[in-house]
Amino acid sequence: MSDKIFTDKEIDLLSKNQHVKSVSTKGITYTHEFKRIFISENMKGKLPRQIFEECGFDIEVIGMKRVQAAGSRWRTAYRENGELGLRDTRSDSSGRPLKRELTLEEKNARLEAEINLLKAENELLKKIRFLEGRMR
Repeated sequence: MSDKIFTDKEIDLLSKNQHVKSVSTKGITYTHEFKRIFISENMKGKLPRQIFEECGFDIEVIGMKRVQAAGSRWRTAYRENGELGLRDTRSDSSGRPLKRELTLEEKNARLEAEINLLKAENELLKKIRFLEGRMR
């Protein structure tokens, strides 16, 4: 997290942006749609600063450190878990076990996430085996 503390005026300004879900003195929660836009545009070669500015953010208010950290975090999450990795799961998980039946969409999303995790693990194991073979 950035060291920057937002003033009331900056919080008000950021709150008016359609891509901001919520904002406090210490942090910004971006909408899922903005994260999708960011990943899409970044894959086309646009820089994080350019994407944020085109979406109406004032980099002087947010801070370049926060822009770079968010971009890095979202790219990693997307690379590891696809679009599911971009979702804000804080409100979805209270730490309590789920008492209701999952919908087919929820079951499908969980299975897709598990498949992506297993694929990543397999790739890592392949790389380890390859490196071990080269060392012998």
